[in-house]
Amino acid sequence: MPARRRDAARSRELLLQAASELFAERGFDRTTVREIGERAGVDAALIARYFGNKTQLYVATLQNATGDAVPTDLLDPDRLLELLERVDLRGPGPITQVAVQPHSDPAAQDAARAALHARLVEPLLERFTREGLDRPRLRAEIVVAAFIGVLLGRRSGAFDELGRAESGDLVTLLRDTLAGEG
Repeated sequence: MPARRRDAARSRELLLQAASELFAERGFDRTTVREIGERAGVDAALIARYFGNKTQLYVATLQNATGDAVPTDLLDPDRLLELLERVDLRGPGPITQVAVQPHSDPAAQDAARAALHARLVEPLLERFTREGLDRPRLRAEIVVAAFIGVLLGRRSGAFDELGRAESGDLVTLLRDTLAGEG
């Protein structure tokens, strides 16, 4: 009987998927390599083969999640709706989590912070700079921090109406509030 051939690409993809889910559910620090392997249904030792270590796997999940496309900024209604629905469905991911709690691993912290800035802060910075607003970076960081606060507040149970509101209903109010309109 011939030996079963490993599908390296499939194993790598399963590890990325499992790691993405676990990092979103538990965060970087509370996720173990063993749990990732178990969820992926492959030997956890393959993490070392394909990624090097847990930190490099974490970086790969961030790169996989963000892709190469430059996102629209948070003031775009479609972008707001997409992010609200994603967090409602999967919970706050690593990019959101890094804004409220640092990772114990400096490389994971740097990767998550870089992804946060590339995906959320920089598109707003570009908009605010283009619009000629003063202190555009600070404004962008304030908007992102406020948005992440809304995402977390919806899930915390501390805000009754915010927690019950449909994502689609929040988009206009949230956009107007974050943009300083209305």
